[in-house]
Amino acid sequence: MAEFNIDERVDITDVVCPTTFVKAKVALEELDDGQVLSIRMNDGEPVQNVPRSIKEEGHQILKLNENDDGTYELIVRKVGD
Repeated sequence: MAEFNIDERVDITDVVCPTTFVKAKVALEELDDGQVLSIRMNDGEPVQNVPRSIKEEGHQILKLNENDDGTYELIVRKVGD
């Protein structure tokens, strides 16, 4: 199991779709290419939609973990244009 150096974290458990992706995208935009973002989100629509949308934006999904509290942690590497 590979470990990643997390450069930034964002918690989107307090927002609903489509705002979840917007908050994740804004957090990614603030990073430099190659940096890694950890996104904490709820089960359901966020887990279904946020990883797909981030991948469509061209970024690399490194890992999706389920946490003990029922939330998920998505690890994403920012990919430049």
